[in-house]
Amino acid sequence: MKTILLQGDSITDAGRDRQNDQKPNWGYASLVTAEIICDYPGQYQVYNRGVSGDRIVDVYARMKRDIINLKPDYLSILIGVNDVWHEFHESPNGVDDEKFRRVYCMLIEELKAALPELKIYILEPFCLKGTATEAHWDAFDQEVRLRAVSARAVAEKYGLPFIPLQQKLDDLCAYYPADHWLGDGVHPTAAGHEVLKQELMDVLKKDLA
Repeated sequence: MKTILLQGDSITDAGRDRQNDQKPNWGYASLVTAEIICDYPGQYQVYNRGVSGDRIVDVYARMKRDIINLKPDYLSILIGVNDVWHEFHESPNGVDDEKFRRVYCMLIEELKAALPELKIYILEPFCLKGTATEAHWDAFDQEVRLRAVSARAVAEKYGLPFIPLQQKLDDLCAYYPADHWLGDGVHPTAAGHEVLKQELMDVLKKDLA
């Protein structure tokens, strides 16, 4: 049985049960899991190792425990919004764009060295205007889009699939307000998680087929 690992921050975490990998949560990771184990019974084990609040440096720090030790065959990574958001906290602790890109490259290089056959998928970080972002909206939006450019650049550097999300969400806001997709401008609603699931599965399934 092959292993699929979903990695990231609270958007991936989405209240997962740390004690039970088989217990569904309510995020896109759970929706991905449901579709895979339904469509490919007995062929894949899916793990969610998203951690709420994580930045790229945090994913890098727990790479051995939460990626390499699991020996996944497929890995998706969605990270970047907290690298911006944490800079707007009372005690700023964000990760600037240059460091974000550099650490992301280190992460990918070390993963490829440890797991040469691993297929890696990089998802684009995103945001919309909402209760969590509007106080610093111009800077927040600009910085998240910079992380998105860096995430794409990392994917291109290592020949990895890149899954764009920002434009998809921007376009959807023309049909229904932003808080229908991202409740606070960062965290997806049920509808938003479904969008993430669809975009990831459109790419992932090409390698599973």
